[in-house]
Amino acid sequence: MPWFPELFSARYVAELSQHRRSPLVAVPFFDGVTSGEVDALVGSFAGEPELHHPVRGRVKGRAAFRRFVEMMSEELRAGACTVEDVDLIVTPHRTVEEVVLRYDAGQGRVELPVAIVTERSDAGLHELRMYFSTWPITGSHANRPPLLQPDEAATEAGVVGDYQRALAAGDVEATVAAFERDATVREPAGGQYVHRGEQELRALFTSFFSNGGGIPLEHCTVTDDGRACALEYNVVRWGVTDLPPEAGVAVYVRGESGLLSAARIYDDSNPPPVVRISRGPVRG
Repeated sequence: MPWFPELFSARYVAELSQHRRSPLVAVPFFDGVTSGEVDALVGSFAGEPELHHPVRGRVKGRAAFRRFVEMMSEELRAGACTVEDVDLIVTPHRTVEEVVLRYDAGQGRVELPVAIVTERSDAGLHELRMYFSTWPITGSHANRPPLLQPDEAATEAGVVGDYQRALAAGDVEATVAAFERDATVREPAGGQYVHRGEQELRALFTSFFSNGGGIPLEHCTVTDDGRACALEYNVVRWGVTDLPPEAGVAVYVRGESGLLSAARIYDDSNPPPVVRISRGPVRG
């Protein structure tokens, strides 16, 4: 939710605020992109605009950013895109915005979960990092290179840390124990790749760990507001198979019990061939 509303026209801000119960403190990412007010987006940055996109790569500089926004806006409009807000984590210097895009493409209506991480300060935005899987779009994985380096200070509190240790160890029971009984895990492809409840989660993680071990991640940033925690990471190994480092982010939501009520994954890692379940390609 990165864009500064005071930089947009009063008419546009009024339109966005029309159905909100609270004042508009920031303009959501895709609302800003499709607003036609590119100057407001550029002006939201403290310096040169910089955005990292899973397909287009790094977009840096005013001219490149303007071209990118105009191209994305046209694609979204042409596809009759709708945006479903999923969640928002806000901390003093970083936000993590989650949405689901639905739009028309060559193969029909596409449903695409997207996460946008925004680095910011009082001076403005510094960098945006977008995450999504290309599987719903192309039927294949892009295997995205790292955006960030591992940080030993990036640690997760409580149940999120417990889950990460169980995931790295390949411990099915400890992994499932981190979740509430009716919790959900959504793989990057979204749609049918949502697993709910103890039985489905046990089957999912049994499949995840069927390549001889767990999935250790390089932890890069942690964004935690006490209710939900987002981890930016690099996937480096899947069981016994070493992988080239691949960028991703996952959001973990704590339930009232203190256990996890939901986990949503945004990466484009291609699992080893042995890791399959009957419902389709694990992690999407």
